[in-house]
Amino acid sequence: MSAQLTLKTLTNKTLTSLTAAALLSVAALAPAYAQDDKKKPLTPQQQRMGTCSKEAKEKGKTGDDRKVFMKACLSGKSEPEHKMTPQQEKMASCNKEASDKKKTGDDRKAFLKECLSA
Repeated sequence: MSAQLTLKTLTNKTLTSLTAAALLSVAALAPAYAQDDKKKPLTPQQQRMGTCSKEAKEKGKTGDDRKVFMKACLSGKSEPEHKMTPQQEKMASCNKEASDKKKTGDDRKAFLKECLSA
């Protein structure tokens, strides 16, 4: 019975050693396998996603503006333009003129009222 116990212990040690060796070899090969995945060329969609994301970051797009920009960019459309109404254009023009003339406070309000009603 002593011989059987020794053989069983020896077999358990051998199995443990083999299991450990197998696990170590898998762990050693995992990074090499992962590097192979990184070498695959990007698909056209992935390239477009990278380009659009970079453009959005350069333009400082965040939140909903970024989502709208990315959707348009990924579909191949240019960024949607926000056209101003004639009233908005007039307001922008009057604001710029008031800023150029360094108008502030009540003086600015009066100037804008006059400019917008003209």
